[in-house]
Amino acid sequence: MNASDRTGESASTLIINNGLLFDGTQARARIRHLLIEDGKVARISDEPIQPVAGARMVDASGKWITPGFIDIHTHYDAEVEVMPELPESLRHGVTTIFMGSCSLSAALGSAEDVTDMFTRVEAIPYDSLLPLMKEKKTWETLKEYRDHFESLPLGVNVASYVGYSAVRSHVMGFERSLTKQKPTKDEMQQILGLIEEGIDLGYLGLSINTNFWDKVGGNRYRSQLLPSSYASWSELFQCIRLVARKDSSLQCIPNISTKYEVFVYLALSMMRKLRVSLVSLMDIRSNRSIYRVLPIFSRIANLFRGKFRYQALPELFDVWSDGIDLVVFEEFGAGSRALDYEDQVEERRKLIDSKEYRKWFKRQWRNPFLPRVFHRNFGLATVVECPDESLVGRTFADIAKERKKSTEDTFLDLVYQYDKSIRWHTKVGNDRLKPLQKIVSSNQVLIGFSDAGAHLRNMAHYNFPLRMLKLVQDSHRAGKPLMSMEKAVWRVTKELADWHGIEAGHIFEGARADLVVIDPAHLDASLEEIHEEPMERFKGHERLVRRNDDAVPYVVVGGSIAFEAGQFAPYVGKKRLGEFLKARTTAEAGTRRFERKEARVAQKGEADPSEAAAA
Repeated sequence: MNASDRTGESASTLIINNGLLFDGTQARARIRHLLIEDGKVARISDEPIQPVAGARMVDASGKWITPGFIDIHTHYDAEVEVMPELPESLRHGVTTIFMGSCSLSAALGSAEDVTDMFTRVEAIPYDSLLPLMKEKKTWETLKEYRDHFESLPLGVNVASYVGYSAVRSHVMGFERSLTKQKPTKDEMQQILGLIEEGIDLGYLGLSINTNFWDKVGGNRYRSQLLPSSYASWSELFQCIRLVARKDSSLQCIPNISTKYEVFVYLALSMMRKLRVSLVSLMDIRSNRSIYRVLPIFSRIANLFRGKFRYQALPELFDVWSDGIDLVVFEEFGAGSRALDYEDQVEERRKLIDSKEYRKWFKRQWRNPFLPRVFHRNFGLATVVECPDESLVGRTFADIAKERKKSTEDTFLDLVYQYDKSIRWHTKVGNDRLKPLQKIVSSNQVLIGFSDAGAHLRNMAHYNFPLRMLKLVQDSHRAGKPLMSMEKAVWRVTKELADWHGIEAGHIFEGARADLVVIDPAHLDASLEEIHEEPMERFKGHERLVRRNDDAVPYVVVGGSIAFEAGQFAPYVGKKRLGEFLKARTTAEAGTRRFERKEARVAQKGEADPSEAAAA
């Protein structure tokens, strides 16, 4: 299918002249000129390319040209059905996204099962998600789900994990999967068969979740853990051995409060030479040593044949909450209990008003021995919206001091009074520059963990690749470069593609034309500014975003300009630009890299030394 078939009104020939080309390989960036035809990079030239009939001309003077960015951790599994262009990622230059993360997937199970698994843990509105799944879900199998993407007018490329919660509930039945019952022998074979089928179909691998924060929503089994969390280690080991044998990838979220499960996955990576990406490495305020300690263990594991990486964000990790409705409260029993009543205001008010509950909440909130990720310090939480405007801009600790009450009682009083009408903000981690620089410079991490498509009112990390480039550019301007800009681009493009075995993140002759034109002058503080934007096709629910469209003059997907000067092309969301990207094994990826290198040598007579080294 050529570009004009995919996009209708889009030109099948695009010429981009005079841009500083970062090809994704870490080769030295140079001024280059690109001819794009029928969705592919037809020519990369040292000299400007002259206009041809019907071609769209773009002058990228003073701009960078990079491969399209890759987001390795999203929960777009629902949004892609109603907003298949995935505009909030597309506008920031993300041209490939991964779904099926954290054991969750829409590939298998009924509409009700999928909704119940996504709605609480990922804070996706139930009233939007259930009707959407009932309307859109026409597939039953992993193959049908993969093929389903052929019919969607995708704005970006999509790849997906096989989610273990979806597989377990599909085979065992949703109710049984929410218990510690072991699958029967036949059920275990079905489970393994589905995982193998998915990998053979080109899924990225398997995603597993054993984090006790993450719970089922809906009204049938609300507050149960996700199905993946009920699996025994012997059950999980059988699945993991299969993933290793297939030379595929494992994405996992362990119990992030206790952290000991990290060592299980480190050992598995060593023993099985298994590719593992784990959520997540961060300089968290509750434990300032974590970001230093964990990479030491992964470095040791990787010395002994391991293939282990942490997912990490290159930016401040901050959150907003409407009252008590924030996932961090799932970390302890009293907080989780309040979230059980998310849509039952009066029941929650009764709970919060009881003396017994308040004692329980305070006891757990203050307990220094309970494992924690959230800092649990109301002195670090600032009110940003409230019917009582006199509270806006103040911390809960300040308000408590004025009222001569404990911070916990003050917080609960305000939730009792205003429920979701009181909104507050706090920084959870990555709030210090030097530790953040250390994290993004580590070869033990993969850059990414946006949670795009989830926690719509709580987080805003859609533009993390641009913020990565800003972080590195700022270090150059300060005279203390973290890494070359070429390496920074590689970290959010080709490194991620090669690790996961997909064909993306690299600009070369013959490559699929997914790329971004960036104005480096606008990689500035405006990238940090927060906004709330309504999602018109998601019942008007609002999501938090950080935007600076001036930083991204053009986004090209499949050879067509999808985003230009702050506007989406008229065919975006109507015609298909992206596609389902199939993952390859490491051996297949190595063969493909060798073939590309040979092709470059044949085209140029001899390879550029820096390009050859990168290859």
